[in-house]
Amino acid sequence: MKKTLLRSKLHRINVTQVELDYEGSCAVDTEILSKGNMQEYEKIDIYNVTNGERFSTYLMAAKAGSKTVSINGAAAHKASPNDIIIICSYGLFNEQEALSHEPVLVYFDSDNNIKSIKNAIPEQKL
Repeated sequence: MKKTLLRSKLHRINVTQVELDYEGSCAVDTEILSKGNMQEYEKIDIYNVTNGERFSTYLMAAKAGSKTVSINGAAAHKASPNDIIIICSYGLFNEQEALSHEPVLVYFDSDNNIKSIKNAIPEQKL
């Protein structure tokens, strides 16, 4: 049996632009993609913390060091500049791989600077 697990997450990164008339998807600074173990053309889910929208698309490369996060094409209707979003990628793992899997979790400040990189989400306290 295969399990779908969180592979990578860019947590609370800010949208820098939206481009309705651009060909497809979500462009992200290639340095950020590298830190998050993500790659161009990879399928992602985006969770918009600001407005509650949730949608799937794929990644495109944006200029290294630019801190760009551009939501493009039809998805541009689901975000605005300065929205806070979470970008996630998932992978299929067999049961043995799933036991030792650790995701790459990248956390950002309000200027899209990396604050920290972790491999586990803290246990939720009630």
